[in-house]
Amino acid sequence: MNPSSKLPRRQLLAAAVAVGGTTVGSAGLAEGSKQDGKGAVTKGDVVDHKVVYQLNRADADYQLAILNSIGAMLKKYVDDVTIAVVVFGPGLHLLAKKPKRPVPKTHQQRARGMSESYGVEFVACGNTMNTLGWTKDDLFDFVRVEEVGASSIMERQEKGYAYISW
Repeated sequence: MNPSSKLPRRQLLAAAVAVGGTTVGSAGLAEGSKQDGKGAVTKGDVVDHKVVYQLNRADADYQLAILNSIGAMLKKYVDDVTIAVVVFGPGLHLLAKKPKRPVPKTHQQRARGMSESYGVEFVACGNTMNTLGWTKDDLFDFVRVEEVGASSIMERQEKGYAYISW
């Protein structure tokens, strides 16, 4: 048996995402849940760390910095972190099937991989969507829409999430 096969699936995948991989696999985790040593979600276990990122710019380097930070958090905390990324303003193009601004496909692939493999929640701002004339169908299927992105950040902070913006 390969020694690395004894590690939790999420731990192995976290290393891939942290270095820029786009691995896609298990369904996202519910808030406050984590995986056991076999990769199964354990209900009732609460993670010790919760963070919400603000992503509101279309700049590729800015988006890459946030994706890299998320990857580093996954690598450091493995199954003991819940991560949400609230996306609004020009940053919303990252989550669009047909963005109206230039977005590197690799950034979109990493966002999908982080969502599907590690349970990172990507939240789109409904106000920004209304301004752009977009509907849920304009976004990737892993994206959740909330009416007001800023309130989503505030409500997560009220639940103990650390807030990260740059």
